[in-house]
Amino acid sequence: MHKMIQGSTFATFAVLALAVSLSASAAEPTLADQKLLYSTPIRENVTNLYWGDLHLHSQLSADAYILQTRLTKDQAFKFARGETVQADNGMPAKLRRPLDFLAVTDHAEYLGIYAQMALDDPRLDEWKMGTEWKELLRQGDMMSLALAFSDAIQTSEPEYLTPDSLRASIWQEASAVADKYNEPGLFTAFVGYEWTSMITGDNLHRVVIYKDGAETASQITPFSAQHSNDPEDLWDALADYEKQTGGEVLAIAHNGNVSNGRMFSPNRENGLPLDASYARKRARWEPVYETTQVKGDGEAHPYLSPDDEFADFETWDQGNITLGTDKKPEMLQYEYTRSALREGLRHEANLGTNPFKFGIIGSTDSHTGMATTNEDNFFGKFAHDEPSVDRTEKRMADQLQKIWRLVSSGLAAVWSGENTRESIFDAIKRREVYATSGTRIKLRFFGGWEYEQADVLSADYASIGYAKGVPMGGDLTRGPDAKAPSFMLAATRDPDGANLDRVQIIKGWLNASGETAEQIFDVALSDGRTKSWITGEIPAVGNTVDSENVTYSNSIGAAELTAVWTDPEFDPEQRAFYYARVIQIPTPRWTAYDEKYFGAEIDPRAPKTIQDRAYSSPIWYTP
Repeated sequence: MHKMIQGSTFATFAVLALAVSLSASAAEPTLADQKLLYSTPIRENVTNLYWGDLHLHSQLSADAYILQTRLTKDQAFKFARGETVQADNGMPAKLRRPLDFLAVTDHAEYLGIYAQMALDDPRLDEWKMGTEWKELLRQGDMMSLALAFSDAIQTSEPEYLTPDSLRASIWQEASAVADKYNEPGLFTAFVGYEWTSMITGDNLHRVVIYKDGAETASQITPFSAQHSNDPEDLWDALADYEKQTGGEVLAIAHNGNVSNGRMFSPNRENGLPLDASYARKRARWEPVYETTQVKGDGEAHPYLSPDDEFADFETWDQGNITLGTDKKPEMLQYEYTRSALREGLRHEANLGTNPFKFGIIGSTDSHTGMATTNEDNFFGKFAHDEPSVDRTEKRMADQLQKIWRLVSSGLAAVWSGENTRESIFDAIKRREVYATSGTRIKLRFFGGWEYEQADVLSADYASIGYAKGVPMGGDLTRGPDAKAPSFMLAATRDPDGANLDRVQIIKGWLNASGETAEQIFDVALSDGRTKSWITGEIPAVGNTVDSENVTYSNSIGAAELTAVWTDPEFDPEQRAFYYARVIQIPTPRWTAYDEKYFGAEIDPRAPKTIQDRAYSSPIWYTP
């Protein structure tokens, strides 16, 4: 049958060719002449959309191993590529859709040490701490082992540091695993690690991502928080790596929401105010920020944005990462993405460089070896958070936040020319990335001066977006005749998920007196809703969640929302940023699935529904 169709097609083409030849002889336009008149080629793939996780842990992370994670780095990559693995709770686990890229970023502090203890690695016998910890592990005394680790990670005393030769050997082995699973064009496996600074329990963590393969990355061992807990020293170490190896590397900060005001503080860790040198370094080494992950969403906070009805989303604001210090209101402005972007404008005006000029991504920070972000397929942060009848009543790491507070988040979305280390890394550096809370919403966001409504309706809108302006993560300077910028955006629902409620543009700016402000604009609403001219309110999209059966319906919302929007309050003299936020309709949260599947009793404080979302990287305007 296949050959017959081919033959028939060939005969048809032959007839068409004869017809074209006869037409040409009669001085009619040729097929080549007609092509441009007939259609414009669709060049949607100026860049392609790739989905991944840049922050995942395996058994090589000391805290993961102590808390019973046994999935290896190999299994983490296999799982991300779509293979089935057995979770540590015994369940088979598989992604509904594979990821396009992954970085397994195990902690630099005692990288692989506990896993090697279990193998009775003789290299540990040359190190006093290694022999002591091996004995605790042999006895099954995990509590003492955990306490020993907690104490050791806070010190830089030489006897607590992993011997250099052992660190180098384990790092070489770990980085080689990424090379094993890296297949350019099919799946990108990054070499990476986590630098785990935690000053008095205040989170300053960064993941470090290499553009390079193992041969280059393994030449210098990871910089540990035991070497220094000051991010400026980390940046210097990254600069030394690039100078010595010719490679490329970057850092990604995360979880400012549990930093108790340290993540975006106006002061350096040495107590001095931020200066121009600091601003240049941070902007250079940290092009993106991990806004959303399993330990809470960090886009906005209701205290800072009281007029934002969507600001209180999966909020963690009970204290720092260890819950050792209470949260004070004055800390919040130095913890959240939107307020940091506002602070960045102020610093830029004073220092000449914006230290917080970052793109926005999400990732999981899962310590199970499995990057799971679907509400109905959430395997928690640690092994003991994996699905069970009583998991929601447990505490993270047995003593911290209640498990029901964990968020099935998030993902990094990258607009890249191709699925390779080089291309995705470059896209991250230019900030052409966005975050989601786990869903796979497709989002384009462009800024320029000449966009028209017809542009976003064109099949070739992405090409138009690049031709007329800059994509998310880009910069605009003063336009012609101080014209207000226009923004073109298009959002499409996750094809395996929920419809969209709305699309918003969040604007932040710096006024003449040096104060910052923000405003939220609803630029596209589903179901024909409009803002009331009397109350100024927009009707809620509704809620189709069936709590009893844990289902929802796409009978509300929209599959796609588009807009071309011009800032009606633009002041050409004011520094500003703009980013897009896309909100889904309500769907069941993972806690609701647990309640249905296990018959579990869920804490009444735990939310049962969620409105997942996407955040674009900003576009900045500088006069």
